[in-house]
Amino acid sequence: MAVVLHAQAKQEAAVANAVEQLRKAMVDADPVMLDKLVSPKLSYGHSGGHIDDKKEFIQKIVSGKSDFVTMEFPEQTISVSKNMAVVRHKLNATTNDNGKPGEMHLAILLIWQKQRGDWKLLARQAIKIQ
Repeated sequence: MAVVLHAQAKQEAAVANAVEQLRKAMVDADPVMLDKLVSPKLSYGHSGGHIDDKKEFIQKIVSGKSDFVTMEFPEQTISVSKNMAVVRHKLNATTNDNGKPGEMHLAILLIWQKQRGDWKLLARQAIKIQ
């Protein structure tokens, strides 16, 4: 049983690391890291209802249309099952979308899939916190 728990903890730590790399890549608008972390089949749901694919998601970040100045992920939970991981957290951010300062407070669901040894973001859905 201890071996299974250790393996689970190791996988959860790897997913947490991927989430942190994604957070940093979004704040830094790093197209290379974003491309590395995101699955080609990405479905990225915004709280307003729009769905981005991988190309659109990366383009919005890199162009400044979605510009994250700061971003925090409090209350994060991670559940790993084989090659899939479910991550939930809050998202608190300061933004400068298209040069307009703002704040964002959302609840986020991320689905990660292990592909060729690396965790890739497969899906994301955001909802507004009431």
